[in-house]
Amino acid sequence: MSKVVTSEITFMTRGEVDIHDLTMEVDAKIGGSGIQNGIVTIFVPGSTAAITTIEYEPGLLQDIPDALERLFPKNIKYGHEMRWHDGNGHSHVRAAFLGPSLTVPITGGRMSLGTWQQVVFIELDNKARDRRVILQIMGE
Repeated sequence: MSKVVTSEITFMTRGEVDIHDLTMEVDAKIGGSGIQNGIVTIFVPGSTAAITTIEYEPGLLQDIPDALERLFPKNIKYGHEMRWHDGNGHSHVRAAFLGPSLTVPITGGRMSLGTWQQVVFIELDNKARDRRVILQIMGE
């Protein structure tokens, strides 16, 4: 019999490409759900943050912010700035390209990730934020 369990993870960020490894917390929520096989959707409500996978290691923790700055620089003109003047136009564009969610298969009560793959939250706003990530765990 299939079931759906919804859960949340909450934490504080430092702003500007603060990267959090959520893998252990997501696996713990899956374990607590009793679901052995199915999928988990990991979603951040908000338009200045993203969910993705990386190898969570010091080199990439520097490479990601550097790449985002090359692709979507902070110091160029953004239409969002002309309307809101809040300094985070680049944050919205970065988040739109990375995306707010990820769906991962569950096998044997755990996410089916690669050996060097972790689920990460990336704060893209220009200030510290209280964040929540919503998990929807579905399966049997």
